[in-house]
Amino acid sequence: MIPMPRIAAACAALLFSCATAPLVEAQATETDNIESVGQIASQQANPETSVAQSLEGARYVAIGSSYAAGPLLPPGKPAAPGAPARCGQSMNNYPTLLAQRFGMVLVDRTCSGATTDHVLGPWGDVPAQLASVDAATRLVTVTIGGNDLSYVGDLFSATCIQRAGELAAAGFAPKPCGAIRNPTEADYLRVEEQLNAIARRVREVAPNARLVFVQYLTPLPAGTLCANTPVSEDAAAIVRRIGARLAEITGKVAQAHEAIVVEMNQASANHTPCDAEPWMIGAPKGYNGKDGLQWHLNLAGMKATADGIAYWLEKSGVQPKVPQVPGVVQPGPGPIEDQVAPEPQDPDTAEPAREDKPKLSPESPTSGKQPKV
Repeated sequence: MIPMPRIAAACAALLFSCATAPLVEAQATETDNIESVGQIASQQANPETSVAQSLEGARYVAIGSSYAAGPLLPPGKPAAPGAPARCGQSMNNYPTLLAQRFGMVLVDRTCSGATTDHVLGPWGDVPAQLASVDAATRLVTVTIGGNDLSYVGDLFSATCIQRAGELAAAGFAPKPCGAIRNPTEADYLRVEEQLNAIARRVREVAPNARLVFVQYLTPLPAGTLCANTPVSEDAAAIVRRIGARLAEITGKVAQAHEAIVVEMNQASANHTPCDAEPWMIGAPKGYNGKDGLQWHLNLAGMKATADGIAYWLEKSGVQPKVPQVPGVVQPGPGPIEDQVAPEPQDPDTAEPAREDKPKLSPESPTSGKQPKV
């Protein structure tokens, strides 16, 4: 377990509420194609659905990398089979919030650092994420592909380079940083092939499941950068290009497989670390890591993502969980290998996240490391 002072110190070394109805309005007004894409996809995914259906007690498998897992976002989720502590799952990640909202039984297989290879196959002590999808599954959400393209890894490297330059100007001699990777066309084609393989596997194994692709949130503003986004303009251009291509590929795959696509990249465009109401943590100088890992979703971002997915699920015919009447005991779902989604917790009052390995702590800009997220 890493003591909180060590986490804070590591963050300082590197870095020297929530939308509900407004999110739905923002999706409809800020982006012209979100509603049309979502409606088309949801209708194709369940063309026979003419009446509302409930997912209460249904099996929900969450697949993805750190943008879905929520590393260092308090409180941390206890390790479980298939999701060890190194996956960095949060009790406030969007799969947990979404499962609680609809009363689903969550099988959370999200894992920080995961690539599409780790969705399709095992990753050391972590089984293939798709191995948890079965015929009883009724919902699968997917946020993956960023690590294949070094999307967030480039942000860490760019921050390190920027801060190293500041140290050098001040007379210090920092160690070298990791290189910024500019993906090739072959890299993008491979991600598209991998996402298609993931969608095919879900359709084959869980033909009755709703498949939802959730786009990565936008980490940088379209215009001027700010103190919370300490990267060069050249690096920002590469990161923006990766984000745009990944979103394009994900949307293409979702439509090809009659899945819902939730355009959180566009919904979050005015909620970057440079905006008044950010849904993401940038890399502010002196940041102590208390709200999650830098360059990742904060609590508002996780809640906004859960809201966005819920909106499109309801558009596709899913009913929200029926509130329990006080004094009336309602039957619960039958036994299943994973637990019912716990209630989300307020990070201001909950116990701090506990991680067994320091890899989830923010890295020093002088370490030369590129954390996969």
